[in-house]
Amino acid sequence: MTNAHRQSKNIAPPSSLQDAKAVVLKRTLTLPLMVLYGLGVTIGAGIYVLIGATVMKAGMFAPMSFLVAALVMTFSACSFAELTGRMPVSAGEAAYVRAGFRSEILSVFVGLLVIGAGSISAAAICVGSAGYIKYFINLPDWLIIVSVIFLMGGIAAWGIMESVTFAAILTVIEIGALLVISFIGIYHQPEILTRIHEVVPPSFSMDHWSVIMSAGLLAFFAFVGFEDLVNVAEEVKEPEVTLPKAIFLTLIISTLIYVVVVSVSVLIVPTEILANSKAPLNDVYIYATGGSPTWISVIAIFATLNGVIVQMVMGARVFYGLAHQNNLPVILADINPVTRTPLVATALMVFIILVLATLFPLDGLAEMTSRVTLTIFALVNMALIKLKMEGVMAPKEAFSVGMWVPFIGFLSCLLLLTSDYF
Repeated sequence: MTNAHRQSKNIAPPSSLQDAKAVVLKRTLTLPLMVLYGLGVTIGAGIYVLIGATVMKAGMFAPMSFLVAALVMTFSACSFAELTGRMPVSAGEAAYVRAGFRSEILSVFVGLLVIGAGSISAAAICVGSAGYIKYFINLPDWLIIVSVIFLMGGIAAWGIMESVTFAAILTVIEIGALLVISFIGIYHQPEILTRIHEVVPPSFSMDHWSVIMSAGLLAFFAFVGFEDLVNVAEEVKEPEVTLPKAIFLTLIISTLIYVVVVSVSVLIVPTEILANSKAPLNDVYIYATGGSPTWISVIAIFATLNGVIVQMVMGARVFYGLAHQNNLPVILADINPVTRTPLVATALMVFIILVLATLFPLDGLAEMTSRVTLTIFALVNMALIKLKMEGVMAPKEAFSVGMWVPFIGFLSCLLLLTSDYF
């Protein structure tokens, strides 16, 4: 084994918290569960909550905004896939930046950004869930939001296998519902298939692409999720092999579902209605069939709850990882011997999400999440560039990409971050 290889395998410093008798995280997660986990955090937020906000900016071209966001994600996904094979640890992004920049301060900063992005994202999903829940229960938004946060916090504290299994079940339900909605829309209005060209700009005019890029910043929020997979690395079986596969499958499946559902939505529902809707998929069903969207609201509630719980799980693991690496108070690395979860870290995540969800609106939270996440991705891509320039080799079993991949990933993140200024 070369020195460079050894360096990449042991990049995270040993923690003084760990000894032979310490309670550690349990490796129980397999590839199917990880893909469902990734799809749960990704799809629940993007489709059920964010269609209207994206259509408000891009109109009929909203599906193209999702494709732009997916393209930006692809290069960064490749970088994450390689780095998670190099360093399969909790608080992965922080570890990657520490390895690339040799900076403890920058590493902690990135770790806190990851927690911030997850917290803001979960808050956005909680706010979005209220629109669907109010279809059944006419309570104040704040009371619905608070109830959702505490309920999901309890499940997240219960156990990783229980949390991810719960999320996986909800994911299967919500993806099935999205496919059914798309089929129903096409079945009741088959003429939309002849109008599919309407979602593609007729030219490369900057008037068209500037709004697509601007909406792409919001659409990017819909893809936030695959990077959360790396933060449960210490609970995954064979993470060097499992996590890269889970990352790519999550991104591919999410993109296909998004493009189909958003295309059907804008071709069936007038964009001015969709743009101002608090429950956009309800409107798709109503316009397609004229029937009651009750079952859609039920599924949407499941989807949004799913998005909240997986972000709670992720954020708590990043708190744990940073504390485990001696960068945050050690109490955040405490693993409960009964639940085998970081209870203090989970409670802190619940509190942060509660504050954000009760103070900020949905579109502001979504755009804030996108900007924070793009900043993290830019730094992670740059960290991989620096590791490659320094000749730090990846383990043989790890997925690996050429230098040009993280370079394009870095530039594409900057491009989307500045899209509002075009």
